Amino acid sequence: MSVEIPPLQSADLPERKLPFWKMTGPGAVLVGLSIGAGELVIWPLIVAQYGATMLWGAALGVFLQLWVNFEIGRWTVATGESSYTGFIRLWRGFAHAFILLNVLGWLLPGWARTSGSALKALLLGPDHPTPDWLWTGITFLGVAAVLFGPKRIYAAMERTIIVLITIVVFGLVFIALRVGTWESLRELGGGVLNFGHIEPGFAIKDFFSALVFAGAGGTANLFYAFYLRDKQIGMGARIPILMNPIRQREESGSQMGFVFPETEENTRRFRDWFRFIIWDQTLYFWLLNTFTIFLFAFGALVVLHPQGIVPASGRLIYDEARILSDSMGNTGLYLFLLIGVATLFSTQMALTDGVARSMADIFTTSFSWGKKVGYSKLYLYVAVFIIVFGTVLTAIMEAMGISELGFLFNAAYMGGFAMALYTPLLLWMNLRHLPKSARPK
Repeated sequence: MSVEIPPLQSADLPERKLPFWKMTGPGAVLVGLSIGAGELVIWPLIVAQYGATMLWGAALGVFLQLWVNFEIGRWTVATGESSYTGFIRLWRGFAHAFILLNVLGWLLPGWARTSGSALKALLLGPDHPTPDWLWTGITFLGVAAVLFGPKRIYAAMERTIIVLITIVVFGLVFIALRVGTWESLRELGGGVLNFGHIEPGFAIKDFFSALVFAGAGGTANLFYAFYLRDKQIGMGARIPILMNPIRQREESGSQMGFVFPETEENTRRFRDWFRFIIWDQTLYFWLLNTFTIFLFAFGALVVLHPQGIVPASGRLIYDEARILSDSMGNTGLYLFLLIGVATLFSTQMALTDGVARSMADIFTTSFSWGKKVGYSKLYLYVAVFIIVFGTVLTAIMEAMGISELGFLFNAAYMGGFAMALYTPLLLWMNLRHLPKSARPK
């Protein structure tokens, strides 16, 4: 049974006392979520087939999502709430809508399956007879170890993703310096400036999917609010941190937020916190995410496109790694497979965490039975369901001959619909519920 969400309580905005680099982390975790299918699978596949002519779409997708993330951060810094709670304040029916969008968008384990395939190729070769579902299960076991090993879930995930991003970025830069040419770099730049061009025969719906997945995409952008809260940023400092329910008893407290009285001091504090959001998203999500997507595309442009190779489903990572071995030896082969595993594992881990947080947040704020169960226990139940269901579903889809690309494009389609819905809602709730000094200009 759904319940009425209480009004925002009045409270002063906590003061920011630490410098930027000591609070950094939420933007990096969002990058770890973002450099997944779009960067490693979808856009390199497009570049392998058509060259860099449509790469402007990747740059545009990341840039547009930057502004969406500003508004997500604005709400959480000012209230401490997730965006989902803000949407439900506008209309209770959005609780059911976003449950459905998360289920349809993310329950198909495309990233775990692709990460498992890359791990199999790294250890045993891509044609080893072991089934995909087994490697998907191994990937999910790794996810569970990170999320449910330490006491603080977010802290463990942040550290893991920062290590994985470091592997990805430095590995890609090393490969680009070894195999890249100035001519290919100019071609890459030309594709970024080739605004509006879509190759004949390339389906608009596929371009739409690629545009959505240039960045986090779908409801994944909304996960940023949870990272800010657990990092105790802005009014998020007044919301209890999510603790591992296996190792720690749940902290008492509500997920409901606050609104600050519009005093001169609170206004100054909000502007200070919002500057953090701008820097966090600009440096990590926009610049670092754009840099990595260009590096992945550059690899496909240099390695796959000149040979006219368009990899078959499930082989893009291995085919690029195999061709790299021609010029770099086994170093190129194993390095790119390691980059693929790191990229896709970070994405699946952040997705499992983000979807579990989203469902637990909606259940506890909108339904009476959810309040009784508790936020951390619901997080555990949803995460376990995602892991078990994803492994079983991979086995079923594998038996039916459905590739992981079908999983990924389904997520992109649903993500596009979700973003079309929640982007205007973000502006509406920020204009309606926030103090004047915190509203978007």
